[in-house]
Amino acid sequence: MEKTYPTSTKVVVVGGGVIGCSVAYHLTKFGWKDVVLLERDQLTSGTTWHAAGLVSQLGPTASITKIRKYTLDLYKKLEKEVDHSAGLRINGALSIAQTDARWQELKRQATTAKLYDVDVKILDKDQIKRDYSMMYVEDLKGGILMPGDGAADPSGVTYMLAKGARQGGAKIFEQSPVEKILTKNGRVSGVRLNSQDIECEYVVLATGMWSRQIGDKIGVSIPLYPAEHFYVITEPIKNLSPKLPVIRDFDSSTYFKEDAGKLLIGIFEEKSIPAFDKTNKVPENFSFGEFPENFEHFEPYLEKSMKRFPILETAGIRKFFAGPESFTPDTNSLLGEVPEIKNLFVSCGLNSIGIGSGGGVGKVTAEWLMTGHVNEDIFNYDIKRFQNFHSDLDFIKDRITESLGDLYGMHWPYKQYITSRNIKKLPYHDQLKSFGACFGVSAGYERPMWFALDGEKAEYKYSYNYQNWYPSVKYETNNTINNVGLYDLTPFSKFEIKSELAHKELQRICTSNIKHEVGKCTYTQMLNKDGGIETDLTVVCIDQNHFRIISSAATRVRDKFHIKKHLSDGIKLFDVTDEYCVFGIFWS
Repeated sequence: MEKTYPTSTKVVVVGGGVIGCSVAYHLTKFGWKDVVLLERDQLTSGTTWHAAGLVSQLGPTASITKIRKYTLDLYKKLEKEVDHSAGLRINGALSIAQTDARWQELKRQATTAKLYDVDVKILDKDQIKRDYSMMYVEDLKGGILMPGDGAADPSGVTYMLAKGARQGGAKIFEQSPVEKILTKNGRVSGVRLNSQDIECEYVVLATGMWSRQIGDKIGVSIPLYPAEHFYVITEPIKNLSPKLPVIRDFDSSTYFKEDAGKLLIGIFEEKSIPAFDKTNKVPENFSFGEFPENFEHFEPYLEKSMKRFPILETAGIRKFFAGPESFTPDTNSLLGEVPEIKNLFVSCGLNSIGIGSGGGVGKVTAEWLMTGHVNEDIFNYDIKRFQNFHSDLDFIKDRITESLGDLYGMHWPYKQYITSRNIKKLPYHDQLKSFGACFGVSAGYERPMWFALDGEKAEYKYSYNYQNWYPSVKYETNNTINNVGLYDLTPFSKFEIKSELAHKELQRICTSNIKHEVGKCTYTQMLNKDGGIETDLTVVCIDQNHFRIISSAATRVRDKFHIKKHLSDGIKLFDVTDEYCVFGIFWS
């Protein structure tokens, strides 16, 4: 049957997985009824359909925890509102520790959970043995139980959100692959499909593992890539409790979930396998595809699983699943307006937690699109935390071999990535290294974090307690106070404006009174229309009608985007970050 597409709409959402349907639902809920969702195949195709469906409330920050808690509350409420089951099973989630370091990390998480009003219980191994007798616990230090966590049915959640979106006025079309994102004067103007154009003001790419290659076609950097992700489902296990919580055995890189009398065993291994390695491209028709079994890769984790649940030694395997899941360089999602094209938003890169975050991510995306900004601190989800090189194939494919495993790895303070390093070296890198520099990454730059004292190795030894670099930093601090210190500041973001209107423009977009005297600096902030702080930076008057703006290394793309967005037409902003090496001389 031939579809009749509208010739125009306000928003086009591309992608009918859990995220796309959530975005469409929230746009209509917040009052924008003129929404079209285009799915290239069927709803849930891609990665949503094979998700394990885990739902957890606690995140690494207050804002992300808020997103996850909202998601769970939304699923509970929406089931009743639209009369469609999300398949929620709130059996709780139990995280267990085999090492002292992991046990310390979990207890820190428990403290954080209490701060965010998430119900949590700390269990010793005797309590775990008593409550979950099928588990081997003798090697455990303990565990933390979050009774409000659980799992949902990925398809149920997606179709529930889609139903809510339709009831709100959204039009959803399946079997409707978008051929091209249309732009005009650097701004979204529509989409093309089946040789027909749909004009629109906004486009949201909720296109999952296809996002990087879609962005590449239109000059937009979207740093994610799929890895092969594995789980197995056993034959039915006698006396397996349907109320078994989701169990995360981080030190074994495994998780367990009861599944209709069977046990689902999934892994987040230390070194993952990039998917589609021969072509470096996700096939357009890979809708419900699977990869061949890779038992050799999975076997070490199955052995660990049999140790944790000895009953698995006699249980058969009903299903071996291997399929793609996309991951980002830092295992955080990609949200917000892209810097390259106005009114083009992304909502992707969920790093295998799309069901658990889908409701909140859709809400944030809708609010961001409708207001032009967000007042929550979710910089670690903003796509503008990344630069173009982050989506280069060599970088992203190497990085995801590590980032997938980071989900279950130790989350040490100041932890540095091992993969995709030495992207940007300072001209004097080798000299710094000879002086004992221990390097970390700052906006792609290899930057000295500290210098090893005589006889010490210039490498991190991670801990939640006293880390090995403390004596070095103490020495450097005392030397600066008592003598003089030379600091490398090269990675800091640096922008310039040269115009007769430069001072007037800066006075308008900055909160402080900008000094218009050569050599003078002004520390200031820039705000959004609600008065929320978007960035803090320093403005230096270099010469008459010539100003340099200095901001942090990490916020280079985001700050440049904000400044350019609010400068008047004809006023150009120049990014000179990579043109200067910068040293700071400090003394007291």
